[in-house]
Amino acid sequence: MAPELIGSTLLFDGVGGRIVEVEAYDQEDPASHGYRGRTERNASMFGPPGHAYVYRSYGIHWCLNLVCESEGVASAVLVRALAPNHGLDLMRERRGLEDTRLLCAGPGRLCQALGITRDHDGLALDEPPFELRARDEAVEVAPGPRIGITRAAERPWRYVEAGSPFLSRRGRSLQRA
Repeated sequence: MAPELIGSTLLFDGVGGRIVEVEAYDQEDPASHGYRGRTERNASMFGPPGHAYVYRSYGIHWCLNLVCESEGVASAVLVRALAPNHGLDLMRERRGLEDTRLLCAGPGRLCQALGITRDHDGLALDEPPFELRARDEAVEVAPGPRIGITRAAERPWRYVEAGSPFLSRRGRSLQRA
């Protein structure tokens, strides 16, 4: 599911853009929040699919995951970066910067720019305030290693839009898919 999200559009209350970077996590993955079972914090990751799993990272940043698979199985895709193109003025105000490239380059920046918090955990992605639109054109997707994890770090479960200037980090052993 993760590579199929590259090039699709994610909006939250009409603010957002094209997804250019994601990472996949599943229940058998030791780097996944669902690896050790269901908790109050990760309950949304266990389904139903098509909903948001929002958690706080390092006690600072909100992170948005799109839940996939079937209910009862922890599987989600972390949205790491967007190419922002809807609601730029509001994103700039929320982030306190002008540089469009940095508005949504990273999961914490993305949630701050869109206004996503724990209050949105468990919400359906096909109902307001969320809107998820399928990509309308082919994009070149490159896989590579995930960022910021120590367990199962070798898995090439990070997917990016090749050549995008909006990635959270560039040049991390990405390959052409």
